[in-house]
Amino acid sequence: MQRVVLKLDSVTHYFGGLRAVHNFNLELPEGALWGLIGPNGAGKTTIFNLITGVYIPTEGKIYLYDKDITTYKPHDVVAVGIARTFQNLRIFGNLTVLDNIRIAGHYRLKYGLVDSIIRTPSYYKEEKSVTEESLELLELFKLKDKAYLPAKALPYGELRRLEIARALATHPKLLLLDEPAAGMNPKEVSELMEMILWIRNHFKVTVYLIEHHMQVVMGICERIKVMDFGETIAEGTPTEIQNNPRVIEAYLGRRANVKG
Repeated sequence: MQRVVLKLDSVTHYFGGLRAVHNFNLELPEGALWGLIGPNGAGKTTIFNLITGVYIPTEGKIYLYDKDITTYKPHDVVAVGIARTFQNLRIFGNLTVLDNIRIAGHYRLKYGLVDSIIRTPSYYKEEKSVTEESLELLELFKLKDKAYLPAKALPYGELRRLEIARALATHPKLLLLDEPAAGMNPKEVSELMEMILWIRNHFKVTVYLIEHHMQVVMGICERIKVMDFGETIAEGTPTEIQNNPRVIEAYLGRRANVKG
């Protein structure tokens, strides 16, 4: 039986008097690649922000491998094994491509302030280790030849790859991808789909993604949850979701021809 990596138990969240998420439940098994979809404003990114400690749920609990992380701060969430990307790129444009990756690895370093000031052997050893691992990641993501360029010099598709590589530098057990195909052309989308499947298998990481691009969701996700106005309206395989009248209505409106 597969272990449950991430569990959300009756999670509800309000912004003032506005209910953004209501009674959201999830049990994400280890090694899965699942998707979360819904129209704009459905509450999808709010779910990711709740999981990663940006918000604390108004009601309900969040667990990672049975550990209650409901009130964890974002840095604590990273430390226990959850990494994410963002719908809008969060790259340090003026830093090098390599330093964008190195930053993610620094939370694991053990040396202290004094070590960094006087440059102790411990400092050099750990910095070398982070740099070597960062370069290995860049090579895997076909970015090593651009390691010393400023990140802002990369084209959009490569910036997306860089952000995913940076998330993986934290050694996550769970990778959350928030609209990774946003702004990509058809060729980049096809390459992204292959890359996500490769990431799941190569890094042995569980993947949960939000995506508006249906080619991505239906092409690689094993199971999909659909939200609308903060509520879960459907859950199932890609085929089940494609043929669900409530999902079609949420995306196309009440007058949509369900069979068409």
